[in-house]
Amino acid sequence: MRRFLSFTTLLAGMQFVVPAYAEQAFSFQNAPGELPKTVAPLSYIIHLATDMDHLSLTGRETIKVNVLSATAEMTMNQAGLKLEGAVLDNAVKAEISQNDAAETVTLRFPKDVAKGVHTLAITYSGPILKTPNGIYVDDYTSPKGEAKRMLVTQFEVADARRMFPGWDEPAFKATFQLDVALPTDYVAVSNMPVTSSKPEGAGLKRVWFAQTPHMSTYLLALVAGDMKAVRGQADGTPLAVYAPSGLEGQGDFALHAAEKILPYYNSYFGVKYPLPKMDMVAIPGNYQAGAMENWGLLTYIDNVLLFDPKNSTPRTRELIYEVVAHEMAHQWSGDLVTMGWWDNIWLNEGFASWMEIKATDKMNPQWEIWPRQHETREETMGTDALPSTHPIQQTIHNVSEANSAFDGISYGKGELVIRMLEGWLGEERFRQGMRAYMKAHAYGSATSQDLWNALSGASGQEVGQVARSFTEQPGIPLVNVAAACEKGKTVYTLTQSRFTIHDPNPKDLVWSIPVVAGGPGLQTQKLVLGKVPQMLSVPGCDAPFKMNLGESGYYRVRYMPSAFDALAKNITTFEAVDKANLLGDQFALFQSGQAQLSSYLTLADRLLNAHEDNIAVLQEIIGKFEVLDDYLKGSPDRSLFRAYARKGLASVLARLGWDQKPDENVLDTMLRPLVLSALGQFEDPAVMAEAQKRFAQWLDNPASVRPDLVGVVASLAMKHADQKTYDIMAAKVRTTQATEVKLRLFNAMAGATNPALIEQTVALAYSGAIPNGRIAMALSRVADSSENPDLVWKLVKQHEAEIRTHLAPWSQDGFLAGIAVHSDNADIAGALENDPASVKTTGAKIATAKALSEIGARKEAMQAAQAQIHVWLNTQKH
Repeated sequence: MRRFLSFTTLLAGMQFVVPAYAEQAFSFQNAPGELPKTVAPLSYIIHLATDMDHLSLTGRETIKVNVLSATAEMTMNQAGLKLEGAVLDNAVKAEISQNDAAETVTLRFPKDVAKGVHTLAITYSGPILKTPNGIYVDDYTSPKGEAKRMLVTQFEVADARRMFPGWDEPAFKATFQLDVALPTDYVAVSNMPVTSSKPEGAGLKRVWFAQTPHMSTYLLALVAGDMKAVRGQADGTPLAVYAPSGLEGQGDFALHAAEKILPYYNSYFGVKYPLPKMDMVAIPGNYQAGAMENWGLLTYIDNVLLFDPKNSTPRTRELIYEVVAHEMAHQWSGDLVTMGWWDNIWLNEGFASWMEIKATDKMNPQWEIWPRQHETREETMGTDALPSTHPIQQTIHNVSEANSAFDGISYGKGELVIRMLEGWLGEERFRQGMRAYMKAHAYGSATSQDLWNALSGASGQEVGQVARSFTEQPGIPLVNVAAACEKGKTVYTLTQSRFTIHDPNPKDLVWSIPVVAGGPGLQTQKLVLGKVPQMLSVPGCDAPFKMNLGESGYYRVRYMPSAFDALAKNITTFEAVDKANLLGDQFALFQSGQAQLSSYLTLADRLLNAHEDNIAVLQEIIGKFEVLDDYLKGSPDRSLFRAYARKGLASVLARLGWDQKPDENVLDTMLRPLVLSALGQFEDPAVMAEAQKRFAQWLDNPASVRPDLVGVVASLAMKHADQKTYDIMAAKVRTTQATEVKLRLFNAMAGATNPALIEQTVALAYSGAIPNGRIAMALSRVADSSENPDLVWKLVKQHEAEIRTHLAPWSQDGFLAGIAVHSDNADIAGALENDPASVKTTGAKIATAKALSEIGARKEAMQAAQAQIHVWLNTQKH
C-alpha cells in the first residue's frame, strides 16, 4: 500500500554497534504469527456467489492442505462468516467451533489427521460490507448521473478472512483459483485473466479466473462493476487501466506511466514481471487505502489514478506517477517476495516508497523530486524523535498492531534508510544485491536479514551491522560537530548522541552512521561514525564544511558555533537540497531545546533576502513559517510575525504572480498555490482580496480559475465565509462526484473559522457527502484547518457512535487520536488518554501514545517560540 555517494571501502577495521537483537533469515516454522503451523495450505479453489441487492455472499471452497504434524485440529481465520460444513478428504466431517472475537475457526476431527496432503471442503456464508474493508460495495453516481454499485475487495492487513476461511497470514502462501457469480452486466477482474464466463440464473453469470502463482492471502483481489478500460502493453505484458464507464479516458496518463515503468523494473530487479497481465483499477471514492498492490490487479482510489485535464493539477499528475510506481514496485517487493510477518512490513513499504521516487525521478527529471523528499524527511524525523516512536522493525503480536505499523516510520524512515544504504554501497552494488534477493526468495517469504545477506554478498561489506543499527532500534542519531582552527586548517571532531524531542528519559543508543561531508569548493569526505569520535579536516579556518552533503543520510547534525557560523554566512552558495537540510536540522534543534529559534530564522531570512527560488527550499521555509504561526496562537507577537512572513514571501509572489506564464516550469506552477496559501494564512490583505475576487469568478464560471488555484482560492474565501457562501460550497461537495474535486472543496470548507460553520462541516463529513473511506481523514482535517480542534473534538464525541458506523475496522483505532492531536489543550489530551476507546485495542493504545507525544512536544515548542520570537522580531528592521 501506499513514500549516492559510495562508501564501498570504509568498513574495514571499523568498530560497529550492533543491537542486542539480530533477526534471522526467514524460516516458516519460526515466523511470527497467531496461527499454529501444524497445517499449511497449498491451494484454494473458491466458488463464490454474490447477492448485490441483499449484500450477502455464499461460498464453497476446496483447500489442499499439507499436514506438517499429525493433529486432530485445524485452526484458520474467518471474520464475520458462518461456516455451515467442513469435510476432510470427502469423508470425515469436522466439528466446527468459531471464535468471532479472535477471528478464527477451529475444525475438530474424530482422530488425528496423518501427516501429508489432504483435501478440505468448506461451505459458508457471510455479509458483503459497506465499510471499505474485506469484500464490500462501493455505491457511487456515474458520469451520467445514474446510481451505480461496484464490488470491491481490500484484504490487507487481514481481511481476506471476510471473503473466505483460510490461513490469513503472509507466510502461508498458496495458489488461488476463483470463480464468482455476479450480475450479468458487471465487468469482473481479478489477479489473473478471465478463462471463461457463462450465464447462471436470472440476471447472473459466473466468471472463472486462472490460477494464481503462490502468494499470500492479502494479495488476492476481485473488483466488478460497470467499468471500461484503456489498454496498452510493455515488455510483452498487457496493461489496462479500468475506471467507471465514461471515465476510462482519464486513465491514459497512468497507463503511459506504467508502460515506461514496467521495462525499467524488469531490468532493475533482474526478474521479469511474472504474471500474464497487469490491471489497474480506479475505485470511486469509497476506498480506505490510497492504493493496494494486489498481484496483477492493482487498486487505487480514483483521484490517484485518473487524470482529468479539466480539473486535475500538476501535483495530481506527479502523485499519480508516484503511486503507480509505488504499487508496481510492490509487484516484486511484497508480491513476488513477501515479508514473513508484519514486523517486516517496512520491507514492502519502505522499499516501494524509495523505488517510487527513484523511478519517478528517472522518468521525470524536470520534477526535481529528490530534493523535495526533504519534506518526507522532516515529517518522518518529527515522528521518530518523539518518545512514542518505534523501530522500523518492531514486534507485531496481532492484527491491530499490524494496522498501526503502516505509518511514517515504515514508509518514510524505511525509504530514507534504504536511500542511505544505496548511497553507501553504490548504486550498482545495491542493485546487484536486490537482484540476488529477488531470485533467491521468489514466490516465497523473507526477512530483513535475508536482504542484508544479499546486499552483503553483492558488495563485500557487512551490511547488516550498519543497517540493523537503523532498523532494529528506534530514533534518530545526532552527529555533533566541533571545530578548531589549527595551523591554517580546520579540524572537525565528530561524535554522536541521540536526537529527541519531548523525551525526558531517552534510551542511550549508538548507530553506525555513514557520513558524507563537503561544501562548495571543498573535497567530499566520507566515514562511518560509531562509538569512537572521528576527525575530518579542511584547509582554511572559515570553510563552509557541511555534514550530510546531499541529505542522503538519516541523521540530524548539530554544529558548534564556529562551524555553524561559516555555514550560515555561505548558505546561499549550497545546492538546494543542502540549504533545505541545514534549515530543517536547525528548526528541529530548536524544537528539541538545543538551539535558539533565531538560528533558523537567520538562515531563512538570508535566503529570502537573496531571492531564493527553489521549490524545495521555499517549501521548507513556508512550512516552518506556518508551524510558527500556529505556535504563536494567542501571542501578541503573532501579528508582528505575520507581517514579517508576508514581507519575506512578497518577492516570491512578485516573481510568480497569480497567473501561469506561457513558458513557466512545472515547479513554479506547483509552488504558486503554496505561497498564496501561506500568505492567506498570514492574512495578507492583497492576497485575501484577490482570492475573494477570483472565488466569485469561479462560482460564476468554474473554468475561469485554473485547477491548481481552485483549492487555495476556495480555502481563503471560506476562511471567513458567511452562511450563504458556505451553503453554496456544501451543495457542491454533496453533488460533485469526482473524488479529487470533492475532497479539494471539502478541504477548503474545513478552514472555515466560524463555530456555527465548523459544526456544519463536521456534520457534512459523515452525512454521506464524503466517502466512508475518507471520513476519519476529513474530520481530522477540520480539526487542523479550522483552528478550533477543541470544538471539533466536542462535536465528534457527541456523534461518535454514528460516525463509527461508517468507519472500517482499521480506521477505528486512531480515529479519536486523529482529532485530539491538533489540540494544545491539556483537557483534550486528558480526555483522549482516559477515553475507553483509547485502550480498547493495542493499535488504539499506540495511536493514543503518538498523539499525546505530539501534543506535549507542540506545547513545549509553543512556549519556547513565544518566549524567543519577541526578541528576534524586535532585532529585525522589517
